[in-house]
Order: sequence, then structure tokens, then C-alpha cells
Amino acid sequence: MLQSSPPQESQWSPAVPAQRSSRDLAGPWHSEAACRRDEAGLFFAPSQEPTAARLSREQAAKAVCARCPVLLECREHALLQPEPYGVWGGLTAAERRVVLSRRRRREATSGSGSTRVA
Repeated sequence: MLQSSPPQESQWSPAVPAQRSSRDLAGPWHSEAACRRDEAGLFFAPSQEPTAARLSREQAAKAVCARCPVLLECREHALLQPEPYGVWGGLTAAERRVVLSRRRRREATSGSGSTRVA
């Protein structure tokens, strides 16, 4: 089994464009999601899925996410909800937990410096 370093939030969090697209006015972001055309089983694990099968399925799901026009909206939805299962916005549940943990740590350290009393 290949071991990888912990996910870096920056590799999954490209800057969100400041301009709003026409899809923002047309309806919910998920109506344009690439995964709507794919089998849901690709994005959610069956019970007791073997590790090799899970990794293969997750890579296939991430490939769909990579070409999705609403990847960032999907990812933020999954991080804000938070979605406990499946591949959302190109991230697995474990990867989302890492991103959320890093966000909480960053917020805690940025907030603690301003409340120090000498």
C-alpha cells in the first residue's frame, strides 16, 4: 500500500474567483455537477469495501471531480455541512477532516494573538 503525506489544504483550495458566474443566478450549484451523470456508488463506499477497491474507486471519483465546473462549491458545501461520507469536491471524508482540522487550528492561532493581555 502506498503511503502519502497528509493532505495540504492549499492543494485542494485554489482561490475562488471574486466574480459570480451565470450559474449562481440560474439555480443551485449541484444542478451542474459532473457527478449527476455518474453512478452514485462511485462516490460512496459500500460496506466493508476492501482497501484496494476503495482507493481505486476514490481515484475514479476524484477524476470526475477534477473536470467538474462546480468543484469548489461542492467542496465548500462538504466542509461546511460537514459531509461525513463519500467523495465531495475531490476530497475523501478523511481528507476533509484534515482540512477542517487545519482550518480550526489556523483560526485558533490567529484569534489567540489578538486577545493577549500584558
